[in-house]
Amino acid sequence: MMLSLWLSMLAFTLVGSVAPGPVCVVTVSSAARAGMLRAMPYVLGASLGYALMVLLLGLGLLGSLAQSPAVLQGLAWVGAVYLLYLAWRIARAEPGLPRMADVTVPGFWAGALAQWLNPKAWLFSLSGLSMFVSNQAQPLAIFCILSLFVCLFGVGCWALLGHLLGGRLPGARAMRVFNLLMALLLILSVVLILLP
Repeated sequence: MMLSLWLSMLAFTLVGSVAPGPVCVVTVSSAARAGMLRAMPYVLGASLGYALMVLLLGLGLLGSLAQSPAVLQGLAWVGAVYLLYLAWRIARAEPGLPRMADVTVPGFWAGALAQWLNPKAWLFSLSGLSMFVSNQAQPLAIFCILSLFVCLFGVGCWALLGHLLGGRLPGARAMRVFNLLMALLLILSVVLILLP
């Protein structure tokens, strides 16, 4: 019985972590411009930020916030503004190639903040908690640990994809086009977040 619960949690968290979204778009863009290692602080921040969200929601410390439609709507708008800011930065980014040391990319705190300002991360974590955790400490701990490691794996795969793409772009012009495409994808994800 416990093994089937763990496998269900694993499948749920894996789908959530590899599904394209704002965090994944920023990760791909960062790794393409600065390499996988330089994108890893963002990946780590996003993963730890999400796991902390799951833990606090699971402990009931954020329950009233998460159940308020006004708070979730406000969160959606604040998150949208932040993600649009990131899209603007990506669009205006220097067309650096992966080995350029002076290319700036979002770091640890930007990754953590992106998760906390992403209404879909809130809704996904609440869905997972309602399906797998019934106010018991052991399932909550397991779900939090799985959320952390599977998010590291899933978002890390997006970093690897960005690194591989960035290494194959033929020059600065191609990198500019890639940056614009990533910015447009991020804007599209904002539109999808704001749609009811």
